Amino acid sequence: MEHDSDGFVRAAEWENYPQTKEETLERLRQSPKLYRRYQMMSSDWKERFLDFCQGKKSLPLTYDPFFKYMFDPEIHGDRLSRLVSSLLGFEVRVLRALSSEDRLISGESYLIMDLLVESSDGSLINVEIQKQGYAFPAERISCYSADLVMRQYMRAKANGERKKFSYTDIKKVYVIVLFEESPSVFHQFDKTYRHYGKTVFDSGLNMELLQEFCLISLDVFRKIPYSERERSDQQAWLSLFTTENLEDAQRLIRDYPWLEEIYREIAMLRRKPEEVLGMWSDALRILDENSMKFYVEQLEEKVRIIEAKVTEKVTAEVTAEVTAQKDKEIQKIRQEKDAEIEALKRQIEELKRK
Repeated sequence: MEHDSDGFVRAAEWENYPQTKEETLERLRQSPKLYRRYQMMSSDWKERFLDFCQGKKSLPLTYDPFFKYMFDPEIHGDRLSRLVSSLLGFEVRVLRALSSEDRLISGESYLIMDLLVESSDGSLINVEIQKQGYAFPAERISCYSADLVMRQYMRAKANGERKKFSYTDIKKVYVIVLFEESPSVFHQFDKTYRHYGKTVFDSGLNMELLQEFCLISLDVFRKIPYSERERSDQQAWLSLFTTENLEDAQRLIRDYPWLEEIYREIAMLRRKPEEVLGMWSDALRILDENSMKFYVEQLEEKVRIIEAKVTEKVTAEVTAEVTAQKDKEIQKIRQEKDAEIEALKRQIEELKRK
């Protein structure tokens, strides 16, 4: 275990990069704490971590901790502004990040979002990075957008204490979701990876509502052949998210020289294996939590379907039983009426004979 001059435990830090797998493992073993964290990873993730340490691969930026590290609004506001602008299709300047600890008047928390920023014009922009499409269905996208509108409303109301409140003071809100593995509905559009949406009216009524959405299908983007003739900031950013092989990274840097700064920053993290392992652990924890939530949701859905079938069966059985009882009562009444009619007929015949 490493200690500094005062005897305190310090984080492992490498002055130079290991060149081979064996050298990387030897470096890890020199720090028991670091090696324990490494040992807790699955075999696939161990291999990916070793590849990164040796400079064979970049970081997987579609995992939340890595994404936030590279696009931290406080450190890389210009970088985030450029990314968001390329996705939304118009110039955006990120002003500041907003805390996820804000609360409504009732005391309830807002939804906790991956990355929430305010732009220079007062608009709110939520950027979500998602590994699996099932974790972010349309209903959740709608809730996140509604949450942003409520944040804007509460802010406008608070400002309204100093001046007269007006709904026109509420600025637009944008939800951007980047799916690494998008829902099946996205694959109906095998040549389209960006879907931009807002409310429109079938009559052609021109009224701008507050909520807009930008959904990016990275798995569809991967399938579209890379084109040097169609260079754009948007293609550069999405290629950055979908490229881990350093040979492909070199091609990107050749076409987009400004990406070199980002790749250099990623490479510098190879000197800080403990920090990278920490981010990797957080990424796996989030992935496991999302997988568990999905598994629970699947079980709940199965229970709901079974309960519905049981209720339907019981209802059908009860209905059949009630119907049979009614039929029996009706049959009894009919028999009694028939008997009365026969008795009356006999009385009439007797009277005729007299």
